[in-house]
Amino acid sequence: MGKTYQSITINAPVEQVWKAVRDFHDMSWCPNVITKLEKIGDKAGDEIGAGRKLNDAFLETLRELNDSQMTFSYSIDDGPSPISKDDVKNYLGTVKLSSAPDAEGTLVEWSSVWEENDEAAQEFCHNIYLALLGDMKKSLE
Repeated sequence: MGKTYQSITINAPVEQVWKAVRDFHDMSWCPNVITKLEKIGDKAGDEIGAGRKLNDAFLETLRELNDSQMTFSYSIDDGPSPISKDDVKNYLGTVKLSSAPDAEGTLVEWSSVWEENDEAAQEFCHNIYLALLGDMKKSLE
């Protein structure tokens, strides 16, 4: 099984960061990484089953949203290689926010798991999530 884990501390209150990232159809917090987001289907960005297409390449579906635990999970249904539907199966990404344990601010944890242990997929995802977290920090601090 493939997996990744990344985290970052953002110097902003956890409620403020959650408000910015919880809408699956709004990734304005990462303008340097996600340059195009197309809503797929008729579900709102906080409804399970909401779909999106990122940068004309990644098809994703919201699988879970929990406001009390400040977490959401999504599947990547297709994308470019090495994470295309032919390369990986059952991809599930999870974003979790909590109060930073050793500092003021928000700890953002981004993890993912999938079937097919492919180092290329791990490196690809790891680098994308580091870029997303860095852009989130820049935008929300």
